Parts: sequence; C-alpha cells; structure tokens
Amino acid sequence: MERRHGGPEDRGAADAYYGRPFAPHYFVGGSYTSERISQSYMTPEEIAEYKTGYDEQDNFKDYE
Repeated sequence: MERRHGGPEDRGAADAYYGRPFAPHYFVGGSYTSERISQSYMTPEEIAEYKTGYDEQDNFKDYE
C-alpha cells in the first residue's frame, strides 16, 4: 500500500502524530484542499489503511 498525501493511511498517521483521537477519514486529493470523506462513507479497506497509519505512527508532536 502506498501512502498518498491526504489518503487514509496518511491521515491516520497525522492524527496520531498530533495526538488527535482515532477518527477515520481521508481527502480525495490533498489534505484540506479537496473533499473530505468521513468514516461513514469509507470502505472497510480504507478504514484499515487509516488504522495502519494511526497504529504504526511512532513519532509524535512535542508541544513543549
């Protein structure tokens, strides 16, 4: 699986990095510059990609 900017895995990794809650979503194109697809419209495969990005993120934003 290739991580695409704005794609499910990318969004999961970004959410984990910034300490945001688990909330599957992705963007059709680039993040915040295209249509946002919420979990209710995602396929099981897309949700699994988001979860992979979220669970495998091992670098986190330091807010100090």
